[in-house]
Amino acid sequence: MADTREADPARFEDALHDLEETVQRLESGELSLEDALVAFERGVGLVRVLNEKLAAVEQRIEVLVRDSQGRLGTRRLDPESE
Repeated sequence: MADTREADPARFEDALHDLEETVQRLESGELSLEDALVAFERGVGLVRVLNEKLAAVEQRIEVLVRDSQGRLGTRRLDPESE
């Protein structure tokens, strides 16, 4: 079987669009079993890429906060406290 995987999209939006198209193809029911398996594997890979991109962005997000003297500053986002 030939490797039909495509390169991972560089942009989050592109990867999400590719995942949505892959899901539509799978839900159409028109794929052969082999093509459905390839599409499913592609979808799993896209989910992994999207999760990695989200994790990287989450690490970079900073929240604007005001200290006790009213001065604005920034701090790292703590998802558990938000």
